[in-house]
Amino acid sequence: PYYIDLNQNLYLQAYLHNSDPNLVMFVDTCVASPDPYSFNTVTYDIVRDGCPRDPSYTTLYSPYSHFARFKFSAFEFLSHHPAVYLRCQLAVCRRWDLSSRCYRGCVSRAKRDTGS
Repeated sequence: PYYIDLNQNLYLQAYLHNSDPNLVMFVDTCVASPDPYSFNTVTYDIVRDGCPRDPSYTTLYSPYSHFARFKFSAFEFLSHHPAVYLRCQLAVCRRWDLSSRCYRGCVSRAKRDTGS
């Protein structure tokens, strides 16, 4: 476990064990939950579909393409639950594939037309 106080910054890093310079990483989704077995009921979105949902979320620079670094502040969720668990999904893409998930960035769903 990692102990943190409310509003304290939490720094995270994910990395590939393969240091191929032609691969890049992208944080697609990161969700917090008080239940380590269910990330569907009581949850808090930090990042969803590449879009930051928490205003304190920041992507941090890494000189290595096989590292993804980011930070966010401990949030109000923490004051209501004794423990909070994170589940993050990352995409791994070819560096120059501009059509890949890594380069599309924030993907918000298009709204449906309610017309006839």
